[in-house]
Amino acid sequence: MKRVWIPGFAVLVFLAQALHGVVPQKWEMRSKDDFLKGKFYGISVNYDGILSLSPKEEEIKAPAEEFYLSLLLASEQEIYLGTGHGGKIYRIGKNAEPELYFQVPEMGVYCLARDKKGNLYAGTSPNGKIYKITDKGKGAPFFNPREKYIWDLLFTQRDVLLAAVGENGGVYEINKQGEGKLILKSEENHILCIKENKNEDLIVGTGGKGLLYRVPRSKKVSVLFESPHEEIKSIALDEEGNIYAAASGAVFSPEKKVDIQVPARAETGVAVTVTPSPDVLKEALLLGRKQPGTLYKINPEGMARKLWSSSDELIYSLIWNEEEKRLVFGTGDKGRIYAVDKDEKISLLVQKKSEQIYHLLPFQSEIYLLSNNPSILSVLYPEQVFQGEYLSQVMDAKTISSWGRIEWEAEIPSGTTLQFQTRSGNSSRPNETWSNWSPPYQKEDGEQILSPKARYLQFKVLFKTQSGKITPLFHKISLFYLQTNIAPVITRLTLLPASVVFLKLPEQAEVIWGDEENLTEKTKAREKLSALILTKKVEKKGFQTITWEASDENEDDLQFSLYIKEVKMSKWRVLKEKWRDTIYAFDTFSFPDGIYIVKVVATDIPSNPKGSELSSDKISRPLIIDNSLPVIRNFKVVRNKSRLTVTFFTEDSMSFIKEVKYLIRPDEWCSVFPVDGICDSKNESFEINITLPPKFDNLITVKVKDSHGNIGVHRHTF
Repeated sequence: MKRVWIPGFAVLVFLAQALHGVVPQKWEMRSKDDFLKGKFYGISVNYDGILSLSPKEEEIKAPAEEFYLSLLLASEQEIYLGTGHGGKIYRIGKNAEPELYFQVPEMGVYCLARDKKGNLYAGTSPNGKIYKITDKGKGAPFFNPREKYIWDLLFTQRDVLLAAVGENGGVYEINKQGEGKLILKSEENHILCIKENKNEDLIVGTGGKGLLYRVPRSKKVSVLFESPHEEIKSIALDEEGNIYAAASGAVFSPEKKVDIQVPARAETGVAVTVTPSPDVLKEALLLGRKQPGTLYKINPEGMARKLWSSSDELIYSLIWNEEEKRLVFGTGDKGRIYAVDKDEKISLLVQKKSEQIYHLLPFQSEIYLLSNNPSILSVLYPEQVFQGEYLSQVMDAKTISSWGRIEWEAEIPSGTTLQFQTRSGNSSRPNETWSNWSPPYQKEDGEQILSPKARYLQFKVLFKTQSGKITPLFHKISLFYLQTNIAPVITRLTLLPASVVFLKLPEQAEVIWGDEENLTEKTKAREKLSALILTKKVEKKGFQTITWEASDENEDDLQFSLYIKEVKMSKWRVLKEKWRDTIYAFDTFSFPDGIYIVKVVATDIPSNPKGSELSSDKISRPLIIDNSLPVIRNFKVVRNKSRLTVTFFTEDSMSFIKEVKYLIRPDEWCSVFPVDGICDSKNESFEINITLPPKFDNLITVKVKDSHGNIGVHRHTF
């Protein structure tokens, strides 16, 4: 196989003799990365790239609000929902209409918490305050840290309320009277999330520069992990003390220095000094901007390891499911929920129509979800759905193509079905100009694709089951196609100046690039590699070098033929046939002087069956071949004591006079200009007035060089 091309997600495999062009080709999808480029509706894909029906999701009737920002589950019968842009808090009972529970004057309710007495606490932004809400419509400001954002609230194991704030970056401990004490101060712009481990240590994630702090009760605070990203958005903890951190945003250079100043947590406060970074968080996160995201696992000793990363998905929320010993995280902007099992293998559980999975909240064996763009509140159950659909990414054949067979590998238990269909079109995004979906394909070992000839192809797979406990499993698919052959194009044809050649380096001997017929195959291979590394431009009398660029839309291998003829003649003469390089040099001494043109013909015959190849050609500008020497005529020398007057006439049959010099020893060569002041024609007249040195040889030598490097010489004794 000569090349492997990856169009978006499918590995393009070349068949037959692995040539390019109109040889059958195929897309083959069998890995998780292949399938993740598509879209999933009720479909999961595990770490081995096997597709199955996903867990069942059920939407909960929720108010029509622009953004959902926070979620608190008091019980299966009672949900509290905080919103954005309206500052509203709703209470939703099971099978009941959502009711407005409380409204704050600020725009967003970013976090909710509940004490053991059932009082609700809401953190708001901007002009961040914490409200204590005792009943429907009954609440008041409880704590005002004079910060812009309240990002997270947490009741500790001792039932103490903590608040993570920004833009000045800190963590407050708030007593029952609503009095706050700053227990962590950072020069980072934001403290975004707080968790407490079983040892009552706080684990804190920051924004501005994504750091992870450990804040013990009686020891110094420390930076547990410094990520290369601008924020730690979410944290989850497992029972073994491992920390999972979702880092996202722009990647920083590792130049930032961290200086920790550490009184204990029980004292007045903890100061942490970190090089400040720009404030990049705020509500822009909700607007669907694409950012890189990374999931890290940090062990209790602070050793961090990357588990997952993406260039365009960031993690909004993490939860640890102790019963199943797995981590679940939700991302944007593709609205996906992933799971990491005990062996750290990652599977896609669900893809939603919303762009961001903004908040995950576990309850027994269920997971409650807040999604945005559009805003949806739902619950994910352990049992699976009864049908789902996988829609592939659009596959690009690069040119109009005929479709061959579709074949797949799958496990289809009794009571389940898989249905495959295709459609095609000539726009990169499917629209009304595309064909309708084909009838379903039935034969797993292969059927002819029924979609019309086109450049783009897409397939979908419909999964169905009669039971919520069994699912069809889809492993692999192959789709064959044959490109319509398109003629190659020569985009540029250049004639180098006369006698200019390239030498390949390194060499044991100088080899003219383009004149290598007598080299052995081993030497040719070595010289081709050397030419890619380094070349040297020199002059070699009588050689003419031609270079060109050619392309082929089918990515065919190309072969070239070169022809030459005098402008006044009609018949082309062969210079070289079956040439594979894009440079050729030839010796012009075998051609009479004259004006010629060169033609290069490109053909895709190496990649196509005989009779189906296509070709195109390009003709050069006129090329002058001139190997005749310029002539010096009417040479006269008149001496008057120490003065010498020399006159002569030069002419060349094909090219202009480029340079004239004379020599009277022991002096050096001296350049002279013609009577009209510039060498620019085939005929030039010269008059030289020379003051002779005290000692001189009475021989004058004149040499004339034309624009093709030919040199004529005349000597005269005086």
